[in-house]
Amino acid sequence: MASDTIGIFNYMLAPSDGSRPYNTINSDGATGKRARNWAEDTHDIRIEDVRGKEELYKLDIAGFQYGREAAKHASFLNDDEVEREYYPESIDLIKRVTGATRIVIFDHTIRRRRPGEVDDGPQKRQPVPLVHVDQTTASSIARVHRHLPPTEAPSLLRRRFQIVNLWRPISHAAVDWPLALCDFRSIDYEKDLVPVTLVYPDHEGETFGVKYSPKHQWKYMKAMTPEEFVLIKCFDSVQDGSVARLTPHTGFQDPNTPEGAPLRESIELRALVFYD
Repeated sequence: MASDTIGIFNYMLAPSDGSRPYNTINSDGATGKRARNWAEDTHDIRIEDVRGKEELYKLDIAGFQYGREAAKHASFLNDDEVEREYYPESIDLIKRVTGATRIVIFDHTIRRRRPGEVDDGPQKRQPVPLVHVDQTTASSIARVHRHLPPTEAPSLLRRRFQIVNLWRPISHAAVDWPLALCDFRSIDYEKDLVPVTLVYPDHEGETFGVKYSPKHQWKYMKAMTPEEFVLIKCFDSVQDGSVARLTPHTGFQDPNTPEGAPLRESIELRALVFYD
């Protein structure tokens, strides 16, 4: 039985003076907020539960794809162990699902919701209550140059490549603060997406903020378990209209969450996905 819900989503209002939107990656330790020059635009959104019909949503059609396969690595407590144990099995999984020939995982984020804790460093990441896309075209190409040898990057950039996140709950079902995904077919690529500069302590990145549209079709899979995963497309070099290019996403507070539900814990890997 599907169980649609209503969530409060934070979209983006671009700076009214036309300046380049930016925000810092880490929160200020004193205020608990990230420095930024744009405002949030809050809307009540209906989110459709796709459990039981998740086969309708594929990476090249909707921009995301659910699957079921438990990870052999289960603790997710130690970054070195995650890289040593979870990365190789995840590379194998992404290859099998996508048909890609080469996968380079360039980072991962573990999120453990801790009400009141400031998200001011990599060990304290919280669910993101903001509609966004992790990469733009410029930052996706920059990722290839950053994570692959200069001898290989040019030839890889001549072929199809994607950036895909592999997201799954860890330790228990993600009833608390689930992940919502926007079907690519419902967005206007030219009108809805706004490049935002992401200011790290040592470099800059770029993501897309998303402007509200009543046409957006939002989906989630209620109570995803650690045995389930979702692939989230953040970029695709095929841009001729034949495939989904990306999918906006956000964490959200489900008003139907039972009291006492364990707080959300999840991991996402971010991968460069190359095709021959």
